Amino acid sequence: MDLGELQVFLTVAREGSFSRAAERLFRTQPAISLGIRKLEDSLGQPLFVRGSRPVRLTDAGVLLKEYAERLLNLRDEVKKGLSELEGLKRGELSLGVNESSIHALLPALSQFRELHPGVQVRVHRMFSRDIPHEVLNYRLDVGAISFIPRDTQLQATEIRKDELTLVVPLKHPLAKRREVGVEDLANETFIGHIVESPYRRRVIELFARNRTALNMPIEMPTIESIKRFVQMGMGVAIVPRMCAQWEIEHGWMKEVKVRQLSLPRHVYVVSRRGARLPHAAAELMRILRDGQ
Repeated sequence: MDLGELQVFLTVAREGSFSRAAERLFRTQPAISLGIRKLEDSLGQPLFVRGSRPVRLTDAGVLLKEYAERLLNLRDEVKKGLSELEGLKRGELSLGVNESSIHALLPALSQFRELHPGVQVRVHRMFSRDIPHEVLNYRLDVGAISFIPRDTQLQATEIRKDELTLVVPLKHPLAKRREVGVEDLANETFIGHIVESPYRRRVIELFARNRTALNMPIEMPTIESIKRFVQMGMGVAIVPRMCAQWEIEHGWMKEVKVRQLSLPRHVYVVSRRGARLPHAAAELMRILRDGQ
């Protein structure tokens, strides 16, 4: 039994005639009769009372008609749903990010939501090292990280260039200076990020190379809490510039250039190499590429 056979059966039942069903389906009457016999053979039940005019359903036919209508309606719903997915009227977008990489995606996600409000956007926060694995295992559509994964089954598309920067409170003495050296920061109180990362290690190594103490008595769990502490005048911090750009542009903290601080960061979106992206993920990638 397939959906085509059910369609023939329903047409005969609705038309009350094999000949009219044949006309409606643009088939011959013998072909319609053969299709009904095949369906009856597969079910082991007669579906029509033979010899009645108009054609009348048996009890088995009445029961099958109810289920057949449900199945064909469901088929139409599936077609409609697939069409809506392709047209981005519905669906889901699943992203993996760490705390800093989400800042590179926010403008594109905002534009995506304006264009496709019916699509559910789910952003999962996790460690960068775990994101490639989750993409490979189809638990994420795409992920944003600051390194190129080694796995050849993944491809990385650069979406943002960034750098680390020093931010200080507005009333801090350094806020009046456009540029300082690492040696000028020996007596500063730094608010650090307690999460280990290659960039944290490189900042520590930078101070060590310049024989300057890195006074970091405060370590916070998030970049947002670090920025808040800086605004409260509790110390200074080195953070990804894109994470502090909003506060800098709105005059809530001051950015100061450090001569020896040259730590560029690149943000990549990783996806499965050679695999077709879901419609929503493909649309996000288009927006990201157009925004570069």
